[in-house]
Amino acid sequence: MTKKMNYRNLFIYPCLCLLPLFFHPSLSCDSVHQACRKLADRDPDLKYHFCVASLESDPRSRTATLEELGAISVMVTISNATNLKSYIFELLEDKRFDPYSKGCLRDCLELYSDAIDTLRNALDDFKNKHYIDAKQGFTSAMDASGICEEGFMEKEGEASPLTKEDERFFQLCAMDLAFATILDKK
Repeated sequence: MTKKMNYRNLFIYPCLCLLPLFFHPSLSCDSVHQACRKLADRDPDLKYHFCVASLESDPRSRTATLEELGAISVMVTISNATNLKSYIFELLEDKRFDPYSKGCLRDCLELYSDAIDTLRNALDDFKNKHYIDAKQGFTSAMDASGICEEGFMEKEGEASPLTKEDERFFQLCAMDLAFATILDKK
């Protein structure tokens, strides 16, 4: 005697198993927007839409907790700094830059190389919930963008070819710092 298969149960059972996932707070599709709203509300210099776009560039953000979003933010910042280093290498090969500009670019290259190391250490601190140490690292890395820009401004009439990139890096570091600040107060 063969049992008659109940197809309704084949549908209901998986749905019941998946149902808790829809109500789990860390799996909310709005977690990135909520986190970015919280960050932007605490720091008027942090741009909400920039935060959302930066975090959503990593597919893991869709199901991330606040702590995981913070770690993703730092990884996005490290990736940005790594790409910026490559861009600076390209600019150093460009013949239209004079020796002063190339000197500034080399200084920026060193600043971002150091910032990457600092961010990697800060990410370890962040993951280990050593938020005070992580915040110090994020603040130190953040300085790279301002110091890079200042180098170009020391010569009258000199324009930085990295202004947009430096601003982006600064914003990313501000996000990292904001995540660590919020989580440090939990």
